[in-house]
Amino acid sequence: MEALDLARWQFGITTIYHFVFVPLTLGLSVLVAIIQTFWYRTGDERYKQLTKYFGKLFVIVFTLGIVTGIVQEFQFGMNWSEYSRFVGDIFGIPLAIEALMAFFMESTFLGLWLFGWNRLSKGVHLLSIWLVAIASNLSAIWILMANSWMQVPVGYEIVGGRAELSDFVAILLNERLLVQMPHTIIAGFVTGGLFVLGISAWMMYRGNQVQTFKKSAQIALVFTAVASLLTATTGHSQAQDTVQSQPMKMAAMEGLWETEQPASFSLFALIDQENKTSMREVRLPYMLSVLAHNNATSEVKGLNELQAEMEEKYGEGNYIPPVKTVYWSFRVMVGLGTLFILIAFTGLILWWKGKLETTTWFHKALMGALFLPYVANSAGWLVTEMGRQPWVVYGLLLTSDGVSPSVAGSSIWISMAAFTLVYGFLAAVAVFLVVKYAKPGIPKESDKSGQDSDEVSDKADAFAY
Repeated sequence: MEALDLARWQFGITTIYHFVFVPLTLGLSVLVAIIQTFWYRTGDERYKQLTKYFGKLFVIVFTLGIVTGIVQEFQFGMNWSEYSRFVGDIFGIPLAIEALMAFFMESTFLGLWLFGWNRLSKGVHLLSIWLVAIASNLSAIWILMANSWMQVPVGYEIVGGRAELSDFVAILLNERLLVQMPHTIIAGFVTGGLFVLGISAWMMYRGNQVQTFKKSAQIALVFTAVASLLTATTGHSQAQDTVQSQPMKMAAMEGLWETEQPASFSLFALIDQENKTSMREVRLPYMLSVLAHNNATSEVKGLNELQAEMEEKYGEGNYIPPVKTVYWSFRVMVGLGTLFILIAFTGLILWWKGKLETTTWFHKALMGALFLPYVANSAGWLVTEMGRQPWVVYGLLLTSDGVSPSVAGSSIWISMAAFTLVYGFLAAVAVFLVVKYAKPGIPKESDKSGQDSDEVSDKADAFAY
């Protein structure tokens, strides 16, 4: 394998690992804040216990997300120096703000929240976890700002072979950011919601503190139902923007080789990229036109016509992305998103019927569904990034031109093997810690030593996990 292929594999592996933790951090931080708000408003100790329980799991996920994210930045200098040179003037501001504002804010208030039980007032302590949740999502927005610029470059001028910033407001208001940001963040809410639902179902299935975990399941059901519907609507907006800004990606998502008017939506197809054809297709008439333009008669351009347009604009080359991967990743993402809606509303119906805590088949389904958002998130990332190929910055810089020119393939093999082993170890640590601290349920606080009850409560509430 060439250095370019190895560099892409290495960045893909580390990103997939990191992206397991990021969406869960976004959603779980908000859910912990919501549960603590219920305790603040009602005084019900069960909400306090649930806050501590899921807060402990949030800290584990947050910590591993930091560790896995740091390595990604090293790769910009190691394997993608030409890319870094090209985008450095643009990316410097959002990445610096993400680190100096959002990350430090997140870390500071997480520390206050962890060690502030019985030291801060209830209101200030609640504010701390809400600021953690807000900072977590602000951090994601700044990263998505950089990624959106790679998808739709705006507010720049090319000087000396580099993209230099000319209009920061244009980057803030990038049309791609305005559709990509809500879809990605709300997908994180679905991830957090199903995480809490899956663990709550596990506890109810085992008969462990059923009435307490019923409360967390109810909160997570409403949260997941709303988030899953919003994920679908924001995804539709993102798809329509893709038709305008990256029509080649949309055509690959549909395996559409020839231009159609009206265009039909592909439910299933066997993609033959070598011969530029799709076989054994099952299609829904008019539906791609509706998806792309909200009308049943619009034209959607095919891969072959778009390839000819790209060659005329950018010169000879292959501008068609890996169609099979993009096509099936899109269907995995959409299919799982639909499944999440069905799961959430099934849970709401069972709750309405008073059967949420007793329906064991649904508990089993939720335990399995806990893992599915990670598949959906990864599939969405593959659509976004591989659908943009062969560009690393769409229309400006080819991926092949972004790789470091002097890095040997053998060096990348060594670092990729090391990163994969380390990340694999961290993934095992994550699973071990989550299971270890989730399995016992909520610890019972009792005075077995004859100590003053206030002292016992203070030790239990210190929460220095």
